[in-house]
Amino acid sequence: MHGPQRIVSLLASATEILASLGLLDRLKAISHECDYPPSVIGRPRVTRSMLSSSLCSVEIDDTVRRLLGAGEPLYQLDVEEICRIGPDLIITQAQCDVCAVRYQDVLDLLESNPSLHSRVLPLNPASLQEILADIVQVGQATGCQEKAEQLVSQLQERMLAVQQQVMGQPKPRVACIEWIEPMMLAGNWVPDLVSVAGGESLLAEAGTESVYHSWQEVVELDPEVIVVAPCGFDLDRSQHEAGGLAGLPCWKELAAVRQERVFVIDGNALLNRSGPRVVDTIEVLAHLLHPDHVDAPGGNGKRGTGWDLLGKSA
Repeated sequence: MHGPQRIVSLLASATEILASLGLLDRLKAISHECDYPPSVIGRPRVTRSMLSSSLCSVEIDDTVRRLLGAGEPLYQLDVEEICRIGPDLIITQAQCDVCAVRYQDVLDLLESNPSLHSRVLPLNPASLQEILADIVQVGQATGCQEKAEQLVSQLQERMLAVQQQVMGQPKPRVACIEWIEPMMLAGNWVPDLVSVAGGESLLAEAGTESVYHSWQEVVELDPEVIVVAPCGFDLDRSQHEAGGLAGLPCWKELAAVRQERVFVIDGNALLNRSGPRVVDTIEVLAHLLHPDHVDAPGGNGKRGTGWDLLGKSA
């Protein structure tokens, strides 16, 4: 297997792709958000967030707006460590300045450090198919395209199995909440995941950015299933943040609430991460949407596979 021998990943999903391709021996540094698989935890981290972890949702949103409005980055690069490593390949993203290090910041790093001769691979998926294409793209850049294509085929087989299980079943109306205050409904690849899992995504279209919506808009569509997965939050933090939803107007009248079909998902690991585990997400969603036809992944469900009922932690 040929390809770059020193890789730096500035994106958690890229790290997962590299792991799935068996390339962790070449991974020399990661971002502060890279946490899967667990074997990457001890590697050098070359990014850090400028946001305090103690901020609540609305404070995070306000800080992000202020920093972006001032043209300031949300993340910092460890230039010294990256230069020390001298990577052959840097994998980053060109999709969302809020989610990870800006692509332009990586280009500026190379321009200001002419001793670095790194190739930069920016990933920019906006749909499920583009996530699969990114896996192949990473395979091409690392000299293992065939293995990447095999991985994609395996993921497609798992998705096909889910589609066969939910075929012919009614498609519940699903609201996927990506941010709670202010409220944002998940776009990009999330509507694709909901569709494959046998549901209808409300107020969001595949391939388009996540956008803010009023709570009244959600109420008027009366979702039959609500999935709460704040971007970047783990399951416990998501449960905490989601607790305030019960105080919103008309909450108890919603079909999803009356039928106890409000679920909290570890969005940091599943829904929001554009790597191979999007298929894990599809399998979880299919069970939540069609519990009588699709078994819980892993057999035990709930917290063991990254989800729980709102307010009912195990």
